[in-house]
Amino acid sequence: MGSLIVAVVIAVFAMILISKIARVVPQQQAWVVERLGKYSTTLHAGFHILVPFLDTVRYKHSLKELALDVPEQVCITKDNVQVGVDGVLYFKVLNPERASYGITDYTYAISQLAQTTLRSEIGRIDLDKTFEERTHINISVVEEVDKASEAWGVKVLRYEIKNINPPHDVIQAMEKQMRAEREKRALILQSEGQRDAAINTAEGEKQNTIKASEAKKQQAINEAEGQAAAILSVATATAEGIRRVADALKMPGGAEAVQLRIAEQYIESFGKLAKVGNSMIVPANLADISSMLAMATNALKPTVGHEPKLSARVQPDARA
Repeated sequence: MGSLIVAVVIAVFAMILISKIARVVPQQQAWVVERLGKYSTTLHAGFHILVPFLDTVRYKHSLKELALDVPEQVCITKDNVQVGVDGVLYFKVLNPERASYGITDYTYAISQLAQTTLRSEIGRIDLDKTFEERTHINISVVEEVDKASEAWGVKVLRYEIKNINPPHDVIQAMEKQMRAEREKRALILQSEGQRDAAINTAEGEKQNTIKASEAKKQQAINEAEGQAAAILSVATATAEGIRRVADALKMPGGAEAVQLRIAEQYIESFGKLAKVGNSMIVPANLADISSMLAMATNALKPTVGHEPKLSARVQPDARA
């Protein structure tokens, strides 16, 4: 019975000893080993053998990228407005030895340094620009924190602001300002639209007036050209008629035909005068048609040079 107990004790001791000697480090982890209280080595992923009772795993670090929630804090902007700002900081351990012995708690130190740097950056800009300068603020926080964390074996990758919360009264004032700005832009756009419409209308009226004046000008030119052509045509036709009459007088029987035509027109004209009014002026020898014909014939007789010469004698008139 006693030998059994001894065997069990030896087995338990052997198991404990083996667990202290043989160690397996998971992937993306790094273990810091101390020998007799002093840094000895850093164990990375894989199987490792330690010296029993001398080597001790003191720190275990994850080499993965870590996300640290930076709590909300009150910051004062350049124009003395208090805003609550929170964010997320991303970092990873690059040197496990420095992370173990460079600082007590690098997570807490990074969080506090990010908050102080954020307050400093917010204090340099006005409230209206805090939303516009988020990218610049993030880059500035990363640069400042990364400089300090280099001695701790930690690499700060990026920082992102999650929320910027101004006071309620400031939010109301900003909303009024935005509404006023939108209304201003709307009025400006409306006035510009009216101005463009008026300019387009005036330009259209101008073009219409110019086109109308050009049309009137062209119409007047066309009418003048038409009247000139008509006058020229009438003159040409009249000249041609006179020339043909002169040629007809030179032909045999031309004078007799002219006398007959004159007699017909003479009788027709005085017949119309009798119907127009109660009083009229007539020649004294109205009944002597033959003398009228002789007078017309003498006026149309050819003269020297075979050109017809028009002449007339004034007959005494009798007022009826």
